[in-house]
Amino acid sequence: MPPKIASKPEVERICNLAMDAARVTEAAAIAAERLSGRGDEMAADQVAVDAMRTTLNELDINGVIVIGEGERDEAPMLYIGEKVGTGKGPNVDIALDPLEGTTLTAKAMANALAVVAFAPAGSMLHAPDTYMDKIAVGPGFPAGIVDLDASPADNIMALAKFKGVSPEMITACVLDRPRHKDIIASLRSVGARVHLISDGDVAGVINTADPSTGVDIYLGQGGAPEGVLACAALKCVGGQFQGRLMFRNEDERARARRLGLKESEFDRKYDLNELVSGDSVFAATGVTSGALLDGVRRSDGYIHTHTLVMTSATGTVREIRTKHKI
Repeated sequence: MPPKIASKPEVERICNLAMDAARVTEAAAIAAERLSGRGDEMAADQVAVDAMRTTLNELDINGVIVIGEGERDEAPMLYIGEKVGTGKGPNVDIALDPLEGTTLTAKAMANALAVVAFAPAGSMLHAPDTYMDKIAVGPGFPAGIVDLDASPADNIMALAKFKGVSPEMITACVLDRPRHKDIIASLRSVGARVHLISDGDVAGVINTADPSTGVDIYLGQGGAPEGVLACAALKCVGGQFQGRLMFRNEDERARARRLGLKESEFDRKYDLNELVSGDSVFAATGVTSGALLDGVRRSDGYIHTHTLVMTSATGTVREIRTKHKI
């Protein structure tokens, strides 16, 4: 869908949803954590979806899910096009993943998150449930320092030159998948560190924006909807992102057409502001502890949560630690 420019009052109303976004992800994370380590991915996803939907429907918004749970994982969905909220507030595009890391949660592994992003209606790309080739870096680099069409090795050398360090001091985050063997080989050919993750490429992209994670760049192929969701976060801190849709069959191309994409856009290289054109609010709550956030913890009659909330219009980044009475 073509982007739409939001008015200043609309942007302000979206910014005021920051704490509501935190409530949404906290509810999903708390629900999912109860099934951490139980070995049931579908059940963990279902309770996170139910908790997120319930909380979204309590908000004074006229919200539409534009990036939701997809058919690829055959998971319970907050489906694309679903309307949420009381209908009394601003018109909002919503991108979400109630449980990014279903496998991580089922196995009680690190880095599972509950994630949501809000933006003015019409400002998020309606990405089909297919793969996207991605590259991302955090803030502080000149525009265009990395390019999706350059080799991984050349992108590492560009970052190292700008930072004034050797390539060995650059760390790249990559999903640990057989399809990424050539990317990994190219990165290691110049001596870069490769941080492999088993799941969760939204968290992988966001890690580039947090110096404490040690990640300088994210590369590889992951879900296209997750790419839009990650862009909503990077937009808040000034990072850079490029993505190109990847279609494996005609069914995936048909999905893209149904969402309003034209054939001429199928091979297009999108940048961050084309994927999320309006100001965004992003929230993520840790389900299991990881590099970015601590997981849900229960002690002394309280449930403890750790949430990241970011707003692009103001550049505000909040870390919120909350005690919820059991």
